[in-house]
Amino acid sequence: MNETEYWDLIHTERARLADLLSTLEPEQWALATLCADWTVEQVVAHLGVAANTGRWAWIRSIVRAGFDPAKHNARLLERSLGGSPEETLAKFHSSISLTIAPTKDFPAFLGEVIVHGQDIARPLELDLIPDAEATVEVARYFASKDFAVNSKTLVKGVRLSAVDADFESGSGPQVAGRLLDLVMAMAGRPEALADLTGSGVAELRRRMD
Repeated sequence: MNETEYWDLIHTERARLADLLSTLEPEQWALATLCADWTVEQVVAHLGVAANTGRWAWIRSIVRAGFDPAKHNARLLERSLGGSPEETLAKFHSSISLTIAPTKDFPAFLGEVIVHGQDIARPLELDLIPDAEATVEVARYFASKDFAVNSKTLVKGVRLSAVDADFESGSGPQVAGRLLDLVMAMAGRPEALADLTGSGVAELRRRMD
């Protein structure tokens, strides 16, 4: 897959998430997500600023944060939060078609949109189904490389098997389920383990604790 094709998928997933966000009630923006201690609005703001952060801006920010990813993300988050959920959503809307990224790891940035979309949608019990091809690309990348999330390390020594897509990876005790649930597990979301089966699930749970 070439760079243009990746950006098409990224833009599609940003737009899909924006459509979902446009249906939320004001109080839902303050609810918790699957992403650490961030609310819905904070996750959206994070995605918005990430879409506007190129290589040198990213390097400057991480250096100023003393190479602390939490401080780096918090500083960038402040820049993208609006004065209201409507303003935060408007900022995210303006980022949908951008093609800015700090590196050429396009599957990782596609994964960021897909995973954070689920971080928002699942606690709200809303359906957000990403493109099947995009999800396969993310799964393959997560299984092969640690970037932003330590996905490759997390699933080392287990065999991942999707029941709804052409995806298998690794060897060892099996972890089987829907591809999107496997992606969320590789992203370190323990909530996804409830929808997976196999003798390797307990090992992944232990690693996430």
